[in-house]
Amino acid sequence: MNLPYELEVGLRYTRAGRSSRSNRFISFISGVSMLGIALGVAALIIVLSVMNGFQKEVRDRMLSVVSHIEVFAPGGASLPDAARTLAEVKAHPQVIGAAPFIAAQALVARGEDMKGAIIRGIDPDLEPQVTAIAASKKDASGTQALQSLSKLKSGEFGIVLGIELARNLGARMGEKVTLIAPGGQVTPAGVVPRLKQFTLVDVFDSGHYEYDATLAMVHVDDAAKVFRLEGPTGVRVKLKDLHEARSVGSELAVKLSGGEVVRDWTRQNRTWFAAVQLEKRMMFIILTLIVAVAAFNLISTLVMTVQDKRADIAILRTLGASPTSIMKIFVVQGALVGVIGTFTGLFLGLLVAFNIDVIVPFLESVFRASFLPRDVYLISQMPSDPQWADIMPVGVISLVLAFAATLYPSWRASRVNPAEALRYE
Repeated sequence: MNLPYELEVGLRYTRAGRSSRSNRFISFISGVSMLGIALGVAALIIVLSVMNGFQKEVRDRMLSVVSHIEVFAPGGASLPDAARTLAEVKAHPQVIGAAPFIAAQALVARGEDMKGAIIRGIDPDLEPQVTAIAASKKDASGTQALQSLSKLKSGEFGIVLGIELARNLGARMGEKVTLIAPGGQVTPAGVVPRLKQFTLVDVFDSGHYEYDATLAMVHVDDAAKVFRLEGPTGVRVKLKDLHEARSVGSELAVKLSGGEVVRDWTRQNRTWFAAVQLEKRMMFIILTLIVAVAAFNLISTLVMTVQDKRADIAILRTLGASPTSIMKIFVVQGALVGVIGTFTGLFLGLLVAFNIDVIVPFLESVFRASFLPRDVYLISQMPSDPQWADIMPVGVISLVLAFAATLYPSWRASRVNPAEALRYE
């Protein structure tokens, strides 16, 4: 198959001119530009994949404690009809689990140590439908062990503390901790705070410090007694697809007939997710500048090529080539460097991103160092989550920058005067 001569000449200029020292130097510069584009694209993909991995890891740990959607009565009051609310929520096709809960704030004390905590009253039988903490513990063989929340029995006043909260209080399994509820009792002697002793039956470790240091769980019936509520203050909901939480929440807000407030997990942690998205966006911009620098190295490469090939350009012009054809030749040369560099970078970046769980341990063993100390980051392995929504823009931007870098030198080549170029040849 015969190629258009512009493409054929452009390919010939790209792959080598090794007949002279200047051609070899231009070929070397083209290779450097190609390598720079490849490394920039690969760095972008690897960094964005690792950031996605960290975001997914933290999000999963959050959602082991926080439900996809919470439906609750305004002002922390009891739901007017908890059974009706639970039935209406479960009727939605996206809902796969729902459980009643009580949310309140209190002080947890042991001896002289006292910490503020979020108290969550739960139903141990229904809670596993909406949270992963209820089934987070494993036995020595690695199989699922008895659910820790099942130790909460109605009327026995047991409590499950976050591991950091228990550590800060110095509480051990089986010991008593005192729950101090807000709004005390009015007695002839004055207002006396409501106190109730609970037995520490277990601790949980979600891997998220904020929840491990502030959350305590008790049976929903015990919470109702302590906080003097008639029943649950809300319903926690789990969905088939967590990414549909916002739309499902809007639908439930319209559907529910009791005036309940609906809040999804993205709104509960809005500040954190906004910060992560901003950081990811800034990293994308910063690393794109690396690709831009490598892409615009093509300008110097093509300018030198045009200068070196002035005689060839003049001969082509005298044989009838139009300025547009000359421009196409050098666009082909620069675009080919950009295409090869981009696809090489995509391959290299995806190769590392999909195998980072093997590469990082190997580097740690070689350098005898731990890149992610578990006591600092709570994650012992480097997470990676390549997403096509990030990979496609990287490839497109790299190709666009490489193509844009070819336009000016190609235009200069099309403006070469044949008579002027051949005067000294």
